Amino acid sequence: MLAYILRRLLQALIVMVTVAFIAFMLFQFVGDPVAILLGQDATPEQVAEMRAALGLDQPFFVQFWHFLVNAAQGEFGLSLRQGAKVSRLIAERFPATLELSLVAAFIALALGVPMGVYAALRRGTFTSQLFMTLSLLGVSLPTFLIGILLILVFSVTLGWFPSFGRGEVVQLGWWSTGLLTAKGWHHIVLPAITLAIFQLTLIMRLVRAEMLEVLRTDYIKFARARGLSDRAIHFGHALKNTLVPVMTITGLQLGGLIAFAIITETVFQWPGMGLLFIQAVTFADIPVMAAYLCLIALIFVVINLVVDLLYFVVDPRLRVGGKGGGH
Repeated sequence: MLAYILRRLLQALIVMVTVAFIAFMLFQFVGDPVAILLGQDATPEQVAEMRAALGLDQPFFVQFWHFLVNAAQGEFGLSLRQGAKVSRLIAERFPATLELSLVAAFIALALGVPMGVYAALRRGTFTSQLFMTLSLLGVSLPTFLIGILLILVFSVTLGWFPSFGRGEVVQLGWWSTGLLTAKGWHHIVLPAITLAIFQLTLIMRLVRAEMLEVLRTDYIKFARARGLSDRAIHFGHALKNTLVPVMTITGLQLGGLIAFAIITETVFQWPGMGLLFIQAVTFADIPVMAAYLCLIALIFVVINLVVDLLYFVVDPRLRVGGKGGGH
């Protein structure tokens, strides 16, 4: 187990250093921060002084090392657009993105798993066929179009939900949350559904495919031969084994929800990291872009590591294989 963890940690470290290098290269090739900060009227002396102050006159690998050290401490300098510390901007926006992603993940799981189980156990029925048709639509339609359609129907036409913003939030120290207010919940419904639809359809189709696969295995046939009820077979044996790969995919999808909330946040003007990143790209705000890239990579790496460890705990075949490989 220790060797497995150390191997995964080493892989995670390599990934983070690689992503940090890519983020660092943004500073080298996406505009000149000195020109952006000083403008075109700066004298050569001012430019040289600013380059020295920013450490841009040092060798490439020295600059990269300083970038790595600062990134490990969560420091990415000042936003070129807002003039504020990037770490503070990220800290202000991260709660909104995390809450939106968690609510979307809950919706996707709470609906996707039961719908997938139903579609597998009731193949050929009208409801099952309807679920599969809706899942095709959910996979095919782009997220921004789903968001615009929801706004058109539920905000413009029916007036049930607001079309933008986060609503009323409560400050808990440095953390802000809208999940403790009625207006916060009212505002999060449409963006959360928009973000959840693709993940919901993916989970539903995965659960259905895995469930059908498990139901064809020998131990399910043996359980039927022993006279176990359909409920015991379906939910006590089949579903339990179906959820092992689903757990892996779902864990990784949570990282995807956080990373790809950009489109949803833009459509609904949700004040999260995705909207901040879009604004940073528009204004070539390199420190914010680099910080976003590193943070998303860290989230993916941590989630992947946790999922790997959970998979190792849940699936005994990995432990047996690991022991066998050590002899």
